[in-house]
Amino acid sequence: MKNSAFLSLTLILAAGLFGTTAHAAGDPEAGARIFPRLCGGCHQVGESARPGFGPQLNGIIGRKAGTSANYVYSDAMKNAGLTWDRDTLTAYLKDPKGVVPGTRMIFWGLSDQEKLDNLLAYLQTFAQ
Repeated sequence: MKNSAFLSLTLILAAGLFGTTAHAAGDPEAGARIFPRLCGGCHQVGESARPGFGPQLNGIIGRKAGTSANYVYSDAMKNAGLTWDRDTLTAYLKDPKGVVPGTRMIFWGLSDQEKLDNLLAYLQTFAQ
């Protein structure tokens, strides 16, 4: 009896943890709706993406900051010493000038965690 109760509790807790992880990963489809409004004026993604006012964002997850080809970065970004992962991008998108003082990115910041998760899930769909 104790073993089955323990097993049931373990399964319930595990389901809760995995459910939270899946939600925290975000919704790429929702991110696809956010990207054009918040990012698309300066950045592109996809097969034909090119730099504009900002660098193209294909393969941004795992890329060293300031290294996308065919884009001239600020010295601040080139020397930031960052590699873009979900945590670093989340912090940067919340407060660009706080994470990379001197960045040329003009963005007020995004504080809505759900929108951030969705946007990052969308960006993860674009490999370099």
